[in-house]
Order: sequence, then C-alpha cells, then structure tokens
Amino acid sequence: MKRHLIAPSLLSADFLHLERDIEMINSSDADWLHLDIMDGVFVPNISFGFPVIEAVKQLCVKPLDVHLMIVEPQKFISEVVSAGAYMMNVHYEACTHLHRTVNAIKDAGMKAAVTLNPHTPVELLTDIIAEVDMVLLMSVNPGFGAQKFIPHSIDKTMRLRRIIDERGLDTLIEIDGGVNLETGKALLEAGADVLVAGNFVFKATNPRQTVTDLKSL
Repeated sequence: MKRHLIAPSLLSADFLHLERDIEMINSSDADWLHLDIMDGVFVPNISFGFPVIEAVKQLCVKPLDVHLMIVEPQKFISEVVSAGAYMMNVHYEACTHLHRTVNAIKDAGMKAAVTLNPHTPVELLTDIIAEVDMVLLMSVNPGFGAQKFIPHSIDKTMRLRRIIDERGLDTLIEIDGGVNLETGKALLEAGADVLVAGNFVFKATNPRQTVTDLKSL
C-alpha cells in the first residue's frame, strides 16, 4: 500500500524563529515543506518571496513544495527553480496557457502541479491530467491560514481519484486547508496522497509528534 505524504506549511511557522522551526521539520516525519507565495492580487494577502525560499533551502533537507498563489506564475519559473523548489504549483485559474506552463515547469527540471480553488471542478483538468505530476485541491479559500475545512472537498477528492484511476495514472492528489487528524483521515480514505497542514502542526504543543500522528493515519 502506498504511504501518504505530509507537507507542513511554512506560512504557519514562527518567522522570528524560522531556523528552529525548519530544524523541527528536518527531524520530523514530514516528507516535504510546503511554501505559499501570495501576491495580494490573485489572493487577498501577501506572504513571502524568493529570498525567503532561498534562505529556507539552505536549511531544509526536505523537498520544497512551492505553491504560487499569484497572477502570471509562468513568469517566475526560473526564479522558483533557482530557489531550489522540487515541486511548482500553479493555479488553474491563473494560467491562460496552462499546458505551456506545465511543460515549461517540467523542462526547467521541477515536478509540475496544478492547483484548483474550492469552486473549480476537477473535471476541468480532463485534458491535462496526464501531463501533471500532482493536483492540489484547496479545501479552504486561498489566502489565509487557520480557515475552516470545506466539507465538499471530500467528494471532490473522490471525483479526482476516480479520474486518475480510470486513466491508470500515478498523478498525486494533494489537499491544503483545514487539515487535522479527523479531516486528514477522511481525505486519505477519499483518495488523497499528500496532506498539507499549517496551524495544526506549527501551533501544536508538540509539532514533531503532530507530524508523526498525521503520517500514521
């Protein structure tokens, strides 16, 4: 049986003690580190940019899963790969020429992922699903941490899993937003492969144990 992956979200870390939090991730059962780049245009918030990612890469031994919540993400492929990303996530809603962008990401040497907002149906990926390494489903409205999980995400995950399995693909399904032990278990049962968790990990009394608990679901 394929084991699921855990990707704690840096957005919920303590930026005054970032080195400490990254060392916690390094010594934990986490598989990836998830980084959200926000531009204040595509989403109503601003997070951090490439200098922070480059600094994180110097400390983090886990692969970096970089999620661009920005307009025209295709303009920054070279910066993302230079910053040390393993996976580059772009939003379906932000890419007019999605197929071209996905191929450019892969040509740059990264894994390519497409992200869907809560209102965007998975069926819109029918013509590109075979080209991407992963699909990230937002289970909250993007832009802020600590939001409430959208229950419809369970059904959405099941529908995406059906599309992937029917085609015999190995495309991963990642979920981001409101993930905890309860929602995480339901998402894995629905067919998710990767769980992103922010506040649930970094605000926990014992973050390292919380990662282990998520990994053990």
